[in-house]
Amino acid sequence: MPTLPPPLILGSTSRYRRELLERLRLPFLVEAPQVDETPLPGEAPAALAQRLALAKARAVAALHPQAVVIGSDQVADLDGRSLGKPGNHERAAAQLRLLSGRQAVFHTAVAVVRADTSFEEVALAPVTVRFRALHTEEIEHYLRLEEPYDCAGSAKCETLGIALLEAIDSDDPTALVGLPLIRTCRMLREAGIDVLRA
Repeated sequence: MPTLPPPLILGSTSRYRRELLERLRLPFLVEAPQVDETPLPGEAPAALAQRLALAKARAVAALHPQAVVIGSDQVADLDGRSLGKPGNHERAAAQLRLLSGRQAVFHTAVAVVRADTSFEEVALAPVTVRFRALHTEEIEHYLRLEEPYDCAGSAKCETLGIALLEAIDSDDPTALVGLPLIRTCRMLREAGIDVLRA
């Protein structure tokens, strides 16, 4: 009799990550991790994303040691400066003015933790994004229509935000949306869940 795979939990409140994980057609639960997301003094954007992804997965795995838990985080990096979720219109407009005509790296980190086997891994999927030169009217129009206040860097590439961009360079095409599925599938296999055999 085949062994049942361990339960899978997404340690995230992000609807974007939930929708991405649903593409893998695996049953999973969602649980909000209790993690302080304040950056450490001098912490680089990539290091922040990796630390928070792992902290989120560990926090949920501590409550469900038999489960495989996914944690993820994304931080936009503009010349070493971290840009997180803007939270409101004013901060989103300020982020897009900063990004106008410039290149940024969106660091999306994913962590997989399984406490009962001591499995723990974190991977980083950087995405280089080049923004067009944006006019104030374009920024305001976009923000009114999209309200991307829960997205690092204030641009949703999967919808109207694509019109803000000139180019996207990534080896994991879902990373910019919030969960790098190529890396996630590999890590799930290593933790005991094979997506194509589950």
